[in-house]
Amino acid sequence: MRLTPTSEIVGTTNAQELFDGDPGASLEAFPVSRSFEHARILMYSHDTFGLGHLRRCRTIAHALVEEYRGLNVLIISGATIAGAFDYRARVDFVKIPSVIKLRNGEYTSLERHIDLEDTLTMRRSIIRHTAETFRPDIFIIDKEPMGLSGEVEETLAYLKGRGTRLILGLREVMDAPHLLEAEWKRKDVMHKIEKFYDDIWVYGPPDFYDPLIGLDVPDGVREKLKFVGFLHRNALQMDRAQYQPTGDYILVTTGGGGDGADLVQDVIRAYQHDPDLTHRALIVLGPYMPQGERTKLTQEAAKIPYIEVIEFDSRMEDLVAGAQGVVAMGGYNTYCEILSFDKPALIVPRVQPREEQLIRATRAAELGLIDMLLPEESSDPVRLAAALKALPKRPPPSSGHPGLRLEGLRHIARIVGDELSSRELIPSGE
Repeated sequence: MRLTPTSEIVGTTNAQELFDGDPGASLEAFPVSRSFEHARILMYSHDTFGLGHLRRCRTIAHALVEEYRGLNVLIISGATIAGAFDYRARVDFVKIPSVIKLRNGEYTSLERHIDLEDTLTMRRSIIRHTAETFRPDIFIIDKEPMGLSGEVEETLAYLKGRGTRLILGLREVMDAPHLLEAEWKRKDVMHKIEKFYDDIWVYGPPDFYDPLIGLDVPDGVREKLKFVGFLHRNALQMDRAQYQPTGDYILVTTGGGGDGADLVQDVIRAYQHDPDLTHRALIVLGPYMPQGERTKLTQEAAKIPYIEVIEFDSRMEDLVAGAQGVVAMGGYNTYCEILSFDKPALIVPRVQPREEQLIRATRAAELGLIDMLLPEESSDPVRLAAALKALPKRPPPSSGHPGLRLEGLRHIARIVGDELSSRELIPSGE
């Protein structure tokens, strides 16, 4: 992996090159628990659909406070269930009014009696006031450069004026280039990225995918790119988990679940069709699956002795770690968990309205890391049943890639440590 900015798009399929970490980023290269007593990092997670943004921010925040004594991290989140997760000491969150993204791509307030524009006005005000009060040394924005409907642009301008380091964090795959290009041109995003941001972190290695491929990227933006690598996940303490499975199982997860009913339905039909499919399946519906779909699927699954259904568990890392294999839609966090715990995986990606999961799954399948079925293939119970029966025996991702390492959190910690060491920290009382 490379930490230095790159001006070229890396398209190699050399998986060894993809997963071998930078020797300079080994644990020995890190200072042991440096102290930054007055350092503050603010993170923004717009959270309108699913849990991916908040979970990514939380993972980074936990890694940073574990690495550096005295560092405080505050996450601004619009997730309706932000409070359902555990947060380590010196990591906290500010909840802003929730806005949900509909399947057609439109937005609406979670509280339908509140106008969307009024909700966005409240969100902008809370974000700005939080920044003024918290006075961060570093501000990290997840995925949306200007926030939902431009809600962080004013705060970015304010913090840039006071010398805060502004960082944009991007998934390794954003969307199909033609869709992202059209969206960003309409909002003049590329110009604003160049104007405001000091660094752009890509949460993946350059050899896997370039999130800005196919876009007209100014040199000033390309020079800010740092491919930090995938974000490693650790299993938590099972005795504190909400749900503690026993025995062998295949985990079926749809992430937040807002658009995951089709995959769950496909799995249930595969079990209904094939009496020889007897692997135990643990299905996690996700907190955002509509109630009607949740009830229907739970009732259908209850008729199959090999399927167990739960609605949500905030410690998905533990469930992935304990599984024989994983069936998922292939969002960023689930993919990192599959690699972190080296689990055989079958991915059935979302293909609309965004193509992010399709691109990620296609690339990972090319590298032999996972198996993939398109949604129309998954809907065939014969084909899906065969794939489910084969899954526990599939070689794990590392079988063909013994150098598989996820170095993102280490690289981020090093970058943040260097930044905090080089700047004069602003006293918290000023």
